[in-house]
Amino acid sequence: METAGLSFSRCFVVMNLLQMTIPSSEQFTVNSLERPVLAALGGKVELSCQLSPPQSAEHMEIRWFRSHYTRPVYLYKEGKDLYGETISKYVERTKLLKEAIGEGKVTLRILNVSADDDGQYHCFFKDGDVCEEAIAEVKVTATSLEIQILIHPPNTKGLLVECNSEGWFPQPQMEWRDSRGEIIPPSSKSHSQDRNKLFNMKMSLLLRDSSHGNITCYLRNPVTGQEERASIVLSDKLFPWDSVWILILVAILAVLLFFIMMPSVELQQREQRRCCDWNSPCLIGIGIVFSSVCVITGLTITLHHRNRVPVSDRKFQFVSMYLEDMTVMVWVLMVFITMLISLVYFRLRGFFQI
Repeated sequence: METAGLSFSRCFVVMNLLQMTIPSSEQFTVNSLERPVLAALGGKVELSCQLSPPQSAEHMEIRWFRSHYTRPVYLYKEGKDLYGETISKYVERTKLLKEAIGEGKVTLRILNVSADDDGQYHCFFKDGDVCEEAIAEVKVTATSLEIQILIHPPNTKGLLVECNSEGWFPQPQMEWRDSRGEIIPPSSKSHSQDRNKLFNMKMSLLLRDSSHGNITCYLRNPVTGQEERASIVLSDKLFPWDSVWILILVAILAVLLFFIMMPSVELQQREQRRCCDWNSPCLIGIGIVFSSVCVITGLTITLHHRNRVPVSDRKFQFVSMYLEDMTVMVWVLMVFITMLISLVYFRLRGFFQI
């Protein structure tokens, strides 16, 4: 449906003065489409405007421009197409269709549409001292069919999943959803624009377990409503660290109990003390094991609490792996020191008891 576009006079002050003394040309208004015109990236788009009442515009100046009047996208004047005054990037990509110019209708055709072509276009008519314009709007759209989901190696923080997609315009809506279609808040979300002003999207999700079932990365073009998606199936095998850490802790506790409690029990029997005595080797051995476990737990919590790197940071995976290695090294070191201290203590205590 065509309605009267926004218009205002862009004539010079001199023309306004001449208007008082010289009979003016026939008055008119300019109409154009009220709704935006959708244009696919790389395709073509046509913008039309019409004089009202209908009349010939062959003798008029017709100027299409964006935000600056003096930098036209297309200029028709005195019956000629003037390419020398137009913006260079539009010279070979634009054409003015003048089949209906006798009725006051012209159409601007833009070829090889790019993201830069998104926005408003002014259709300006000038006949002597009368000038009017209408505004048309172009909505450039681009939807990527390629969505990549990357799964990083699991670590103590969980399983890091990333969704990447390039070549969108305008910026799409992006979200994670579970197997029930419910939205999962992302751990991080970011975007960038390439030299063609297309949006490259990135979203990450840090999962602690497989409770979400299948997860899907959704992207939606806000102009066309077109959706693209990619899904992955979460398996319990992707979350091995809980069981791994439990096994490591059990192994450490078993080593401590064997190498500390065995000498303490042997010394207990030699000293013929009761287990409830505060100075009995068994109680001291239990105290050493308990203290060692507390120190190991405290150091582990401290190490992981210091990890302030956000999930969106490229160093996140490296820092997580570094902390895992440091944690294992601390555990081994503490077990060795505890075993060495307890061995020296019980040997010396047994030696002086002889």
